[in-house]
Amino acid sequence: MKNKEDLVPIMEDCQSAISMQLFLHISLLPALLIVGALSFLQKRAQKLFIDHKLPFLDGRFGIVVPLDTIGSFSNRWSYGFAFGAVSSSVLMLFSEHYIPFTVPTWARALVYLIGAMEVGLAYFPFFACLSTPFRAVGAALGILYSLCWIIVTVWDTFTCPDGKILGKYQKLIIQWPCILSLVFLLGRFVYILVKAIRIHLKLEEDTEELMHLHQTQHVKRLLRKNHVKTLHWFQRKVYEWDPHFKFPNRLIGTAIISLIGLYTMTLADYSLSNVTFGQIDRWKETLKHLTISCNNTESFAAMIPQLEELIDVSRKCWLATTIFASLNSVAYTCHLLVCYRKQMRRLWKGEKHFLPDKFHNPSSAVTVASITRYSGWQIAFTLWGYLIVHFVHFLFALAFVYIFVLPIQHGQALVMLKNIGIILLTVGVVIFLVIIQVVLVQIFFLQDKLSPNDKQKPIALNNRKAFHCFSYFFFFYNVVMGVSNCIIRLFNSVLVGTWLVSRIDRTIMQRGYEHMDPGYSTWVGMIIADHYHTNPVMVCFCQLLVSHSLERQGLSTYSTFSNTPSGNSRTRRRWALYYTLLRNPHMILLRKHHLSRASSLTSPSCTDTVVKALVLASQIQRSEDELQKDSAPETNTTTGTQPTPLPL
Repeated sequence: MKNKEDLVPIMEDCQSAISMQLFLHISLLPALLIVGALSFLQKRAQKLFIDHKLPFLDGRFGIVVPLDTIGSFSNRWSYGFAFGAVSSSVLMLFSEHYIPFTVPTWARALVYLIGAMEVGLAYFPFFACLSTPFRAVGAALGILYSLCWIIVTVWDTFTCPDGKILGKYQKLIIQWPCILSLVFLLGRFVYILVKAIRIHLKLEEDTEELMHLHQTQHVKRLLRKNHVKTLHWFQRKVYEWDPHFKFPNRLIGTAIISLIGLYTMTLADYSLSNVTFGQIDRWKETLKHLTISCNNTESFAAMIPQLEELIDVSRKCWLATTIFASLNSVAYTCHLLVCYRKQMRRLWKGEKHFLPDKFHNPSSAVTVASITRYSGWQIAFTLWGYLIVHFVHFLFALAFVYIFVLPIQHGQALVMLKNIGIILLTVGVVIFLVIIQVVLVQIFFLQDKLSPNDKQKPIALNNRKAFHCFSYFFFFYNVVMGVSNCIIRLFNSVLVGTWLVSRIDRTIMQRGYEHMDPGYSTWVGMIIADHYHTNPVMVCFCQLLVSHSLERQGLSTYSTFSNTPSGNSRTRRRWALYYTLLRNPHMILLRKHHLSRASSLTSPSCTDTVVKALVLASQIQRSEDELQKDSAPETNTTTGTQPTPLPL
């Protein structure tokens, strides 16, 4: 105890040596500078009133977008690891030590809102440097900002790795996903900087198109003839990957944060359970000493072994179900991506039958708003689902141990088998009576098949009077059966609902009430919005329209002289103007600077221009007349050589 008491102040002094909360506040200044620099480079699409007042701005200080949450498929894993770097600060946001001063209870929500805005601004440069079109500047700033965060985080982790809950290396166990994410971002920024330099030196081409490569390959596959491909065992049984499908960065980031959150939640669950069961053990020892010291406590003394057994079984069951609940949540997170791909493929094919009828034509505003809600709700549902599923697993594990394991350990296996046999026999009789009704109807009360190839008999009654008597006598028994089936139905609904609470791709409400499930409504709105914005066929069509429009804008009307338009638009316009005036000399007098001097026709320069235009027009007219005269004899000669038709 003395060593532990001495360790606590040392750990507190170590933690006070460097504060991540203080560094988070300080990082706001460089974050604002980086965002300001990227905003200065970004030009606005439309000029504002301030641009007329301050012409030197030239439309600068545009909006810096952190990431495209709708149609972007580039830097997907980079954005995911950027969210992974944010995860530790988000968890720190909800700790009691984050608020440095005392605030009223009603104002804590506002303080957390301000804190969330602060965390978002502190990590904004990571996303902005990834999404900015100015790659060299964004990569350089991202490298500097990432290095600062890596140095401070690693220093805070390795100078004081111990903790009060997990003990030695607590910070390293908790912070390693954040450090790994920051290192990945640093490597990504270095790669972007090298690529930007190669593009600047023309060693590599920069191809930024509306349509991505996997979408192009998907459309090409649709245009080919259907061919049957052989699938491996892993593809048939576990997962069939598709090289022509990519998940958007929103889903990748959500999955990474969910996995990191599950990792942190599992550690916290394990630590708190140890603390809780340790406290229960101390209460048990206290109760044991009280029963020994007091008289007339034989009944309490008899309960002590049972209490010890319950605490021991609960501890082991909770630890075992922690592992299963974590694996179950991880499997749900991965399976959610598979369901997203499956449902998006169905929507691309025009299939909507898997959706409820009310969601076939949802509101546009609700659909787009679902994109903003999905990531946060999915993470929250995953973490809450882990806790709920963990508790359900714990109850089932506890029941399994008390029904099967403990009777065998206590030598009561025969009694246990007898009780289980009675329960199974009762359930078997009930199920048999339900099945026998179906069998009797199949044999005696349905007409024969209309064709030997039919799979089942038609819904046409035979032996009607016997069927009416059969329904009458089973009516009273089915009333009793309905009570037990109602309880079973309720139990199944609760069980399936709690089991699937974290899977928002499936509704836990009954048919017709799906709109009351906010998680499922968000999921449907999200996939429909993605379908409208990322459908490969639609994107391919838009890419063709954009390419054709650019070609039409690039090609001149006078493309006879050059099929490939020049890169210098001013030279191309002047050449088109020269050719137009050469073919239409009278238009020389209609030019702007000649019209302005139309009143002063007596000036020598204007007179010379008029004379030159008239001479040029007469020369062109004369040359055209000569060409027509030269072509006329050839036409007559050709027509004269033709044989005359014979008279009938």
